[in-house]
This record gives sequence, structure tokens and C-alpha cells, in this order.
Amino acid sequence: MGISFTVLSSGSTGNATVVRNEDTTLIIDAGLSAKRIDELMEQRELSGEELDGILVTHEHSDHIKGLGAVARKYDLPIYANEKTWEAINKSVGKIAEEKRIVMDSGEVRDFGSLRVESFQISHDAAEPVGYCFYDGDEKLSVATDLGYMSDKVKQAISGSDVLVLEANHDIEMLRMGRYPWNTKRRILGDLGHLSNDAAGEAMSELLTGDLKRTYLAHLSRDHNQMDLAKMTVRAGMEDRGCFYKDSEFKLCDTYYDRPTPWDKVSEP
Repeated sequence: MGISFTVLSSGSTGNATVVRNEDTTLIIDAGLSAKRIDELMEQRELSGEELDGILVTHEHSDHIKGLGAVARKYDLPIYANEKTWEAINKSVGKIAEEKRIVMDSGEVRDFGSLRVESFQISHDAAEPVGYCFYDGDEKLSVATDLGYMSDKVKQAISGSDVLVLEANHDIEMLRMGRYPWNTKRRILGDLGHLSNDAAGEAMSELLTGDLKRTYLAHLSRDHNQMDLAKMTVRAGMEDRGCFYKDSEFKLCDTYYDRPTPWDKVSEP
């Protein structure tokens, strides 16, 4: 079967992604209500009873809004590093001690035949992480909510077959937007969010023979558009001498209000 996944929702209004293989199904973050997550999973013919655990990237509300409710409803273990646990303790509600599992940043853990590796990212949270998933030769990486693309992050996600990567904002749209300057400065800073331009620069280094698709994720509804994000990322790659054909590599959409189709990492 290999790895397949669906981005249930992506953006400042809520984030959740399901990754599965033949014997394990995990959800990354639960940033929407439990009811809404159920609705989105149902659209992909998936039920909460099929989930084996929840991986947490960081404590911001658009990533943990429904965390406690989903975990209690389906009796799921929650995996997060110690600093993230400290940050979510008050908001997650009552979780049985045996369901509170510490997964250190940089740790590699096997969930059945699905191997998961966390890696640290730069964001204004306690200890935010991204995740890589492995099944045999297949590799899927998820890296959003990062202020910049560090060499360590590039190293962690290099060699991916499929990548979910943040392209949060168009810099000029953000600068001209309605947010107060301190919020704009936070988003633009090293602990903020990855811009379309920064995503394009990163992709010019990450596109190798292994990478088949990149899903642009966590787009701002106020300061970005999917067509603009894809155009900017592609232009940034081409400016750095990185050209590709759509038959060889694709930039793919994510949505805040509906899930992406199931994608099998093994598919060309």
C-alpha cells in the first residue's frame, strides 16, 4: 500500500493532515473542532475509529483547537515534545496519563511499519516541529509554520518523494494589508511564516530526482492566493536555474475549507 495522505484543512483557520499506510493511520494536528474534523474525514471516507494517534507540531490554536476532544472521543494517544506538552496542558483538557506520550524533537519512532521522524523548525512557539514519514523507500515530509528554511530543515526533508510546504503570504500583499505593523513584522521574521518567495528559493534547492510533488500549504486568506503562490514559487525556482515540466514535477493546492484528494506517495 505504501504511504498515502490527505491534507484535511490548511491555513490560519485550522490545520489537520492524515497520513496512513497499510497498518497505521495518524493525524498531524487537530486545529479544528472535533465535529469539523469528522466532517472532513468523512469526505475522504475515513472515520476517527481508524486513527491510531495524533502528532502535534506546536501549541497554536489553529493546530490544537480540537486536540483534546478528538483524543478523548476516539481514545487516541497524543505525541508531542515536552515543551509543547507544557504549552498545551491547560488547553487540551483531561487526557489519561498513558495517552500523553513525549516524542522528542529529532526522535524517530515506528508506528507499525510507518516510521516517523520529527525535526525542529523556526516559529514563535515553545518547540515547534515538522515530520517526515517513511515506508520502505517512500518519504513524505510536512513542514509548515516556519519563519525560514534552515539548513537543518532542508537536510531533514531532502530526498522526499512528496512535500507539504508552507507558502503563507505574498510579501507585498502582507505589507499593504490591514494587519498592524507588529503582526506583519512577526509574520515576516525568522519566527513567523514562510513567504511565497522563500518557498520558491527553498524549492530551487529541494527539487531533485526524488521529489514528485509539493503541496503549497498554510496560505493566508488575507495576503495570498493559490495561483499567485504557485506562480511566485515557480518563478523563484526558474530564477535560480531550476526548470521543470509538469509531467515530471507538480505544485499542488491545499484548501482551508475542504480536504485534498488522497495522494499515494508512490504514484508518479
